[in-house]
Amino acid sequence: MKKLWIPFKKVWKFVVLLFLILLTFSYAMFQGGFVSWFLFYSFLPFALYCIGLSFYSLNELEITRHIPKNDYNSGETLKVTVNVKRNSFFPIFYLLIEDDLADSLKHSQQKKKAKSLVLPGFRKEFSYEYVIDELPRGEHIFRGFIVRTGDILGLVEKEKSQTNESKIIVYPAYTELLYRPFETHYDQGMTASRERVQRDTTLAIGVRDYQPGDRFSWINWKASAKRNEIMTKEFEQRQSHDMFVVMDCAPDKHFEAIVSFTASLLRAVLKKGAQIGLLTISRERASFPIRGGENQLHQLFYHLAKIEAKSPSSFEKVLEAEGMFVQQTVSFLLISAQLTKPLLEKAGFLGQRKGKITLFLIKGEKESPTEDERSLIALANARNVRVVMVHEGQFAQAFSEVNLR
Repeated sequence: MKKLWIPFKKVWKFVVLLFLILLTFSYAMFQGGFVSWFLFYSFLPFALYCIGLSFYSLNELEITRHIPKNDYNSGETLKVTVNVKRNSFFPIFYLLIEDDLADSLKHSQQKKKAKSLVLPGFRKEFSYEYVIDELPRGEHIFRGFIVRTGDILGLVEKEKSQTNESKIIVYPAYTELLYRPFETHYDQGMTASRERVQRDTTLAIGVRDYQPGDRFSWINWKASAKRNEIMTKEFEQRQSHDMFVVMDCAPDKHFEAIVSFTASLLRAVLKKGAQIGLLTISRERASFPIRGGENQLHQLFYHLAKIEAKSPSSFEKVLEAEGMFVQQTVSFLLISAQLTKPLLEKAGFLGQRKGKITLFLIKGEKESPTEDERSLIALANARNVRVVMVHEGQFAQAFSEVNLR
């Protein structure tokens, strides 16, 4: 109904404008004198501008958006430049330009607003900037622009929507962690070191493409000459650091901290040279097989950038329903902000088959464990479940010996 009224509203305002012109002219003709004719000639420029503006088309405006890059980390600042070009010199008193942001960005803190009032006058090219101070995690879409203009008297108003879609991805914030395995799996019972995953360099089992960090002595020159690419020897791994992470996606006030810690953990493990997989159940189930390298890190971060706290099931039901755990022969890391007895029972059952399970319990920066949580931590030790309490802002202490419980 509102859309049907818009054309009638424009026609009505145009009729009112013509009526005011005739009214002031009639008043000057019948009244005469300096004052009446001064009133008419003073109103005439505004009336003529309104008539010209009523025939002016906003379609000639070419509005573009410049975004420096497409990938950001949560908390970074985004500066957007909006450029406007037009072909005619028709004077425009004002333009109210609004960048149609996604709902996820509309409520973010903006130092300079995405809605700006510009006074172009006779200019054919002009621009303005707006700044989003702290980007929230997620995939954000800039849909287009909404442009409004009018005259000084408010008799003629125009509005136009233009589609100009842009997209950015904001990855979760992460903290640099020094990853250290909680338990070792050496064939000969050796101790874990702080170096990258150790390999038996005396026994080469194949060749693979060169990766950053490979030693010069690992290069297989014969294979490199045949394939015309640098190939390195693939050695038998002496220690298994491979692990699988299960992240809780149930609605919780600490969900952003869960995502941030998960991203920090994944990055630390992959940078160490080990391999890791991830399971999340939000709106949909997403499982990433255990792999290593930069491609795995990019896939996991892209998934974490878009993940939402929309899990239809509790964390313990997720562990119960996933039969894949029985087939895995790697270490399991569980990440959640809730510690319940049913969760410990499911984790303990899994630990009976797979060895000790590690559960990272995410808490607020100054949040202390409750009495129930303290008793559950004591129960966890008896059920072969290691509980590591991690506070927001202190992720780097996650692998310190002090935090092991």
